Amino acid sequence: MKAYLFPGQGSQKKGMGDSLFDEFPEMTATADEVLGYSIKELCLEDPDDLLEQTDHTQPALYTVNALMLMRHRADVGDGGPDYLAGHSLGEYNALSAAGAFDFETGLRLVRERGRLMSLVRDGAMAAVIGLEAEKIEILLQENGLTSISMANYNSPLQIVLSGGEEEIEKAGPIFKDAGVKHYRPLKVSAAFHSPYMKDAADAFARFAEPFTFGEPTIPVIANVTAQPHGKKDVKELLVAQITSPVRWTDTIRHLTEQGVTDFKSIGPGSVLTGLLRRIRMEEAEMREAKGNAPTAPQATDTPPPTDNKPPATDNSPPPTDNKPPATDNSPPPTDNGQPVTDNSPPPTDNGQPATDNSPPPTDNGQPATGPPPTTGLITPQNLGSPAFREAYNLKYAYLTGAMFRGIASKELVIAMGRAGMMGHLGTGGMELNEIEEAIRDIRAALDGKPYGLNLLHNHYDPDAEEKLIDLYLKHDVEHVEAAAYMQMTPALVRYRLTGLRREDGRITASHKVMGKISRPEVAEAFLNPAPERIVKKLLEEGRITKEQADLSKMMPMADAICAEADSGGHTDGASAYALFPAVHRLRDDMMEKYGYENQVFVGAAGGIGTPGSAAAAFVLGADFILTGSINQCTVEAGMSDVVKDMLQGMNVQDTDYAPAGDMFETGARVQVLRKGVFFPARANKLYDLYRYHNSVHEIDEKTKRQLQEKYFKRSFDEIWEETRTFFSQRDPEQIRRAEKSPKHKMALIFRWYFGHTTRIANEGIETEKVNFQVHTGPALGAFNQWVRGTDLEDWRNRHADQIGERLMQEASDLLNQRFAEMRPAHDGRL
Repeated sequence: MKAYLFPGQGSQKKGMGDSLFDEFPEMTATADEVLGYSIKELCLEDPDDLLEQTDHTQPALYTVNALMLMRHRADVGDGGPDYLAGHSLGEYNALSAAGAFDFETGLRLVRERGRLMSLVRDGAMAAVIGLEAEKIEILLQENGLTSISMANYNSPLQIVLSGGEEEIEKAGPIFKDAGVKHYRPLKVSAAFHSPYMKDAADAFARFAEPFTFGEPTIPVIANVTAQPHGKKDVKELLVAQITSPVRWTDTIRHLTEQGVTDFKSIGPGSVLTGLLRRIRMEEAEMREAKGNAPTAPQATDTPPPTDNKPPATDNSPPPTDNKPPATDNSPPPTDNGQPVTDNSPPPTDNGQPATDNSPPPTDNGQPATGPPPTTGLITPQNLGSPAFREAYNLKYAYLTGAMFRGIASKELVIAMGRAGMMGHLGTGGMELNEIEEAIRDIRAALDGKPYGLNLLHNHYDPDAEEKLIDLYLKHDVEHVEAAAYMQMTPALVRYRLTGLRREDGRITASHKVMGKISRPEVAEAFLNPAPERIVKKLLEEGRITKEQADLSKMMPMADAICAEADSGGHTDGASAYALFPAVHRLRDDMMEKYGYENQVFVGAAGGIGTPGSAAAAFVLGADFILTGSINQCTVEAGMSDVVKDMLQGMNVQDTDYAPAGDMFETGARVQVLRKGVFFPARANKLYDLYRYHNSVHEIDEKTKRQLQEKYFKRSFDEIWEETRTFFSQRDPEQIRRAEKSPKHKMALIFRWYFGHTTRIANEGIETEKVNFQVHTGPALGAFNQWVRGTDLEDWRNRHADQIGERLMQEASDLLNQRFAEMRPAHDGRL
């Protein structure tokens, strides 16, 4: 009888799959569509060492395993296996081969499995070679190592442990004293296949719930039980596999007991080939030591042809990068406990910072095709602060934020203003003449209705900030969204104080500032009066009047503070539930301290993309809410259709953090789209290179070639000439600094990449898709899930003003519903 075995993580290597991607274009195209990036490029070129990252490794290996099965079936035509099994990840290939689900379904499951496992950052693993499982358990119990459990039974004498970091380290001397051949901690980020993965397993269970699996047409041996899967337990066992040990030794024993003598490894490398030999050898040695004659049949393991190498037999070790198969002296398992047969470093889990994977709050249903009638006491119009709506002349306490380079376009701002809300033009990265033209168009279209403009702090060029303020004052721009400020600047103070006066005994400001903040200390700067030293200098320069200087002591720098939690673009990744109450209390304290005449409003932003999140913000006490990411995937947004198509398909987890190009040297971060692009990994690598090198010449030759050929697609010299031309016109001081400082020159070269990746994304250059830099946050992923199956699923039906109205309507309905549910049956009051 025959069994096909599929390897798991640890078998991946650059170049795997070879010509198979071209031989099976339909399967390759399906993988590209599901993953959002080129699977061929990942496997053959491995840009940025992504094959060493769990969230990329697992879908890549699953795909290559499947392609190699297709090749084997076409080449050999051996009638197929009698049994199937896979080590950890490989179990998904086994189930797909058995018809429990198709290739695409399996890939979607594996992609999420890899992502969730890459997010876990708790625990450690170690391999024990030379001691039976029963004796390992006794040692653990005798020494009180209660957090440690078995993760992989790879062979009778090769066991992988998972547990707490301290206990894994403490166990080393204990096992060595017991005479084990090897005890080696593994370079992993978490304790895989153990209870430490419970959160990942729970999240995976929620993800897998909607999927329907069929009964395997060929028996598939489950890792958890070492017994065949049944129709009803496939999903349950795949979830359990994440927290349970891989019982590979028992799996091979079961197959042998069923009469299997021909084992074929379907996948890259020969990990399972070596492991099968180890199991046979160790069992034979153990039987001999006990005085028993061998009884197990001698199986043959003949992997199918891969990478144009001849098939291996029992008498001819399979080729594995010119290294021999695993023996007692071979390196221990890596990552999820999968053994390896070469001396390459084990793949480490370089996944992204963990995020909240809980389902986004919704209204327990899909949005209606039109706003439903409001039946409770709360209406969309009375959400938030009445004083805020009156002060800003708005129908709804709802704003849209500025997205740079005109993504928050004049069309978007006009649509919001006409609907009784307020939008902010994304002026960052726009030329002054473009901004001036947009101001004229907006003013003409809105005819007195409110609008706002972005005032993005220019870390490198204060003069540019001054020129922007000159333009705003020239056109009497009343509202600005001040972003990326750590402290008050002369330009911002000048804007705030110009036109300040007393009317009817009250202080009146001609220019309203909304400080967009993600840290309480920055909020405090906006809640304080303008810094005296700046006011004094502006007065001396004649840029403000004596009356304005005196009045500045009695009013804060901002009329409103927007507490921005984890969001697209510049972000500190703050939690809304921690940040907003702290800022709200700070506002109250500062109002009391200074006795300000006018209320300073506090709004909420970051992560707002569904009625539930909007309602939560208002319950926390937000005077207004501001949305951002959900508006960049609308008809009005000044973003390319190519990017909008990508954004429409993203989910909550499809973002990542990368260095901010405009504040590169400081280490400030932005949140960007991760799905379908390599930008986050490449941007972070550039920042690491900047941190650890003093010039581009210190970088090793291999990396320099990679940067110029893969990242930039042009030489450092070409980039420098382009950069020199740019800054010679904009900021010559940067060139002078670079000529004196090789490190600053390297920073300018690297910063070119950030501008380039933004430009190609905005223009929608599809050939450069993997390099797109797209600022966005999880709110858009939550929004996409909320509108799935409705008219708003297609971004071409999304209009920013209609989204705002719908969110406010359904947030009010949700609050009415929730308060009604909490109201005692005998009490008629809310």
